Amino acid sequence: MVKKNKQGKLIIIGGREDRTQAREILNVLAEAVGGGKLCIVTVASEDGEHMWEIYHKVFKDLGVKTLSHLDVVQRTQSIDQKAYKAVQDADAVFFTGGDQLKITSEIGGTIIQDRIMEIYQNGGIISGTSAGASVMGEIMMIAGAPEASFRIGSDLQMAPGLGFATNMIIDQHFAERGRVGRLIGAVAHNPKYLGIGLDENTAIILQDKVQFKVIGAGAVYILDAHEADGSNVSEAEHNTALSIFNVRLSVLSSGNYFDITLKKAFNREELPL
Repeated sequence: MVKKNKQGKLIIIGGREDRTQAREILNVLAEAVGGGKLCIVTVASEDGEHMWEIYHKVFKDLGVKTLSHLDVVQRTQSIDQKAYKAVQDADAVFFTGGDQLKITSEIGGTIIQDRIMEIYQNGGIISGTSAGASVMGEIMMIAGAPEASFRIGSDLQMAPGLGFATNMIIDQHFAERGRVGRLIGAVAHNPKYLGIGLDENTAIILQDKVQFKVIGAGAVYILDAHEADGSNVSEAEHNTALSIFNVRLSVLSSGNYFDITLKKAFNREELPL
């Protein structure tokens, strides 16, 4: 069984994680699950059965012995006891990629969401890749063109997430899809949140909502607008380029850490006590 801590662990993946070679990130998740039960949630996918087959094989190969599948395709099913059984006795939950709005619109506010939050609050593991990463935050982006520069009145759309990673807006496939402009736009609109951009085959491991560690092949970009002292986001005319002053950017690679309370990045040897 998963060891119970005072708070659960989040493993948030930027998409396209390695599933066939070293499988570093998924192996970290499998090791964290240990002898517990992992529920694979394919709600976001258009072909949940196919995604279940893929990840079922991967996690079995990595030593996870007990797996269940939750693939809600209509909201009415998400309050059905049969669907609830998939997460009822789970120790860990993994959200696959697809459309993050499908996740929140189908399980949000149901006994399934309540149970998954309970798993996390009791020390369990919640993980997600791609859309399953974006949904981890309190709010999430559901649309927004990856423009080189964010423009006022563009098609950036936000919606509530599942709320595991507080005070974060999480974006994925970050460098690969040129999404820095829309993440800057998101934090300009919501400067209380850190913007977290995850490259593909890259993840953060967040324990106790205090520090996270980076693993994987790419980088993690952190945009901090808490001390920004100027922006035209509320006054500029439509289609004007965004301006925002003194936003802090940190770029972390594997083995680096970020302290959310201090809002500061560290190497392992520099970690604060």
